[in-house]
Amino acid sequence: MDLHKNYLQIAVVDEKGIVLKNSKIENNIKKIGKFFDQIDHSKIKNHDTNRTTTKVVMESSCVWYDIYEYLTEEKNLNVKLSNPIKTRAIASAKIKTDKLDAVKLANLLRGDYISECYVPDKRIIELRELVRHRSALVRMRTKLKNKIHGILLMKGIKITDHHPFSIGYIEQLKKLNNYRIDTYIRIFTNIDDEIRIISKNIISFTRQNATTKLLMTIPGINYYSALLVMSEIGDINRFPDSSHLCSYAGLVPSTHSSGGITHHGPITKTGSKYLRWIMIECTRSHVRYNKISNVTTFYNKLVKNKGSSSKAIVAASSKLLKIVYWVMKENIEYNYN
Repeated sequence: MDLHKNYLQIAVVDEKGIVLKNSKIENNIKKIGKFFDQIDHSKIKNHDTNRTTTKVVMESSCVWYDIYEYLTEEKNLNVKLSNPIKTRAIASAKIKTDKLDAVKLANLLRGDYISECYVPDKRIIELRELVRHRSALVRMRTKLKNKIHGILLMKGIKITDHHPFSIGYIEQLKKLNNYRIDTYIRIFTNIDDEIRIISKNIISFTRQNATTKLLMTIPGINYYSALLVMSEIGDINRFPDSSHLCSYAGLVPSTHSSGGITHHGPITKTGSKYLRWIMIECTRSHVRYNKISNVTTFYNKLVKNKGSSSKAIVAASSKLLKIVYWVMKENIEYNYN
């Protein structure tokens, strides 16, 4: 299935690679259901079990989830979500059309060459949406505050007797009678209220959840970051070791080896950008307030040797994420020893 916002291109291929159907249909759940009801599933068999089976593959995009949920829960189909970045046969094709893409995806599925994305259960997806929604609101609020700082800088106005965006600071801003600043204050005040409501829901959940309570024993991880980390990781048992979790977060150096020479570059930045971001933020807090942990010792040593705190904090983040792995894997509280 080649997914698009308004339509889908669906290629039906048998086990020998013969294209049985290649249709363009509207992106509508009822019409998708009708299309699958019309497929002759008897032509698609598993010779090992001699039972009728239909496998479906679709690329991850902005419209995948609703269709995935419908086909797996309502139609009881075996659906794989393909990683579009790693589906090289699609991305590097010289001749690229929707029909060809759908057939290539089907053939990759037929040969078991799909680089599959992890799809968490509905509960984890809902938690992800909750923490990501809060993150989006915080970014909006930060942009509005930066807008106000920009206006003050342009006008040459300095407010030094109050902490930025405290009650007193906002009162001083209102006295300027600047219509743009007043607009931004009203908007980010409303956003503040929404963030407080969401934060209460997050706090309530983290206090009741065993995993998030364990994660909060790690210095630098609070209620919000604990829930974000847990929701982004999902099932910890899908990672065979802590190094694979670091790779999922994109906190491992890129490597190029050829002719017996190996070069290590910057971190890969693949996988979950939210997990990578929150681990770096948690590590900054960890090394600031916990002076005796192995992570802090490792960070200070790198700063001294490399002379770069930014590189050291990323490397220390990978070390802290390995601690997260074992806390979740073993269901134990953090102990710096």
